[in-house]
Formats: sequence, structure tokens, C-alpha cells
Amino acid sequence: MSNPISNDYTNLLMEVKQLIRSAQYEALKAVNREMINLYWAIGEMIFNQQQNHNWGKSVVENLAKDLQAEFPGISGFSARNIWRMRDFYLTYHSKEKLTPLVAEIGWTHNLVILEKCKDDLEREFYMRMTRKFGWTKNVLIHQIDNKTYEKILLNQTNFDQILSEEIRNQAKLAVKDEYTFDFLELSDQHSERQLEQSILSRVELFLKEMGGMFTFVGSQYRLEVGDEEFFIDLLLYHRQLKCLVAIELKTGEFVPEYVGKMQFYLAALDDLSRLPDENLSIGIILCKSKDKTIVEYALRESNKPIGIATYKVVSTLPQELKNQLPDPEQVARLLEGIE
Repeated sequence: MSNPISNDYTNLLMEVKQLIRSAQYEALKAVNREMINLYWAIGEMIFNQQQNHNWGKSVVENLAKDLQAEFPGISGFSARNIWRMRDFYLTYHSKEKLTPLVAEIGWTHNLVILEKCKDDLEREFYMRMTRKFGWTKNVLIHQIDNKTYEKILLNQTNFDQILSEEIRNQAKLAVKDEYTFDFLELSDQHSERQLEQSILSRVELFLKEMGGMFTFVGSQYRLEVGDEEFFIDLLLYHRQLKCLVAIELKTGEFVPEYVGKMQFYLAALDDLSRLPDENLSIGIILCKSKDKTIVEYALRESNKPIGIATYKVVSTLPQELKNQLPDPEQVARLLEGIE
């Protein structure tokens, strides 16, 4: 028989630990906001003095030396970092939408975004995603180098026609146009089974590449329809969308027949596996390659929410695809889904 006092103590301990962690997190956020505000104020002062008194490089270098002498145990006041404060303020002071976001992420994250992203919408995307998923500096750098922003904006789904307005943008953000599985140990020629087994051996990295809000449900997920059995390659669950996500793995080029098969799987999932409080199941078909026009036609008449994506083991995104990105108004509406 269990000890009620022991159980009560265990519950108390868990609650206290959670309170401590929450307090620590809130304290770190407060410290970060104060530091960002400090750097912003210093950057503003430097900029104003440059405008009013034509200050040059030597003044900033002297300021750095004097600050380091006055505060010997505090880092962050090198000449290089002071110049970054000035650039930080200059870049964002007139951007009403971005100004509140800079205090929501760390200084090193801000520097990465400031230096690597040249477009305001791209910066907003990475700020929101960093805040949402708690990306480390290295993860953020990887996401930028891997062109996550472009790959999400270029994705091919039918979500606009199928899903409700409440979850449409969130769902579109959950599907990339291309996934990079550079952590998989695969030869150029591999079977669908080998791809699946390799993913299962690196499932944590796979889930991170898929977007960070997925949990793993199972592989070769069994569905019994009539007197027959059917198996979905991978089944995930999206915590924010609150829906099952069926993934089919294809090592060749996309063909329209894949959509019909995925529609069948989603219909069966919705009837047999979906819980009453969950949203409609979503399908992602991962192929080695695809023709965007064929995908567009294949999805046009589909009555289930499906996205078609490709996968590679090396990060690539042709530069000419930059010209195919949606217009700024469409991008801005999509970014509103990242809370």
C-alpha cells in the first residue's frame, strides 16, 4: 500500500521545484530585458553624439577603455560591442513591430540576427521563432544557415482551402518546403525502409528538424479498415496544433497518386485515432524531389490538409528561389501565427 504522506510530499516537491524553475526563468528574462534596454540606451547615446558632435572611432575606443576600467568584472563594454550597440539601436529604433521583440531574446541572438539577416520580415521570423522555441545561439545560426525562413515561406500545402482560420497560419509554419537530414547516415541510394530506420535511430534530431513542436507517436502505425491493415510510415503529434501528423516517406520523385493514399490515411486517422478535442489530422509527404506544378495540381482537389515537401542530406536552396517568396503582406500575416 502506498504511503499517503510520501505521495503528498512527492507532489509538494514537484510543485515547489516547478515554482523555483519558473521564478528562475522569469528572473533571467527580467535580467535580459534590463541588459537589452541598457545596450539600447548606450547605442542611442552614441548615435546621437555622432549626429550632433561628429564623434569618430577614437571616442568609442576611449569610452570602452574607461568603462572597462570602471567596471573591471563586467564584460560587454569592448569597443566592438559598443559599436554593435549603436548599430543595434540604429537598425531597430524606427521599427515599431521589431522594437518590442528585441528584448524577448538574448543579446547574442540579437547580434546573430542583426548580422545574418538583412530583411525586416526575416528578422521578425527568427526573433519570434527563437522566443517560441528557446533556440540556443548555435541552433539559431544553424536555422539561418539552413534557410528555414525561405523553406517555410515556399512550402506547398492546401491548408488555406482546408483548415480553419484559427489554425491555418500555425499549420503552415509547421511544414517546410525542404527538410535537411544531414544527421542521417545514408548513402545516396537508399530504400524507404532504410530512410525510416535511420530516422528512428536519430528521432530527436529528426523532430528538431521538423520544427520543434512535434512529439513522436510511432512508426508503421497500424490502421485497421474493414478486413485489411494499413501502416503509416511515421505518426507524430503537433502539440500546439493539437493534431496527429501522418508522414509518408518516398525516396523518389513525387507522383499525384501519393495524395490519394494520404487522404485515405487521414480519413482513417480522424475516425479511428483522433480524440474528440483534437483538430483534423494533417499529412506530410516527404519525397526526394518534386515538380511544384504537379504538386499544385495534385493538391488542388484534395479534401484533406496535406503538405508536400522534399528532403536532402545537404542544405541547399537555389538563390533564384528568393525571387519566388510571397509578397511582404502575405509574409506579415503568416508571422502573426508565431506567438
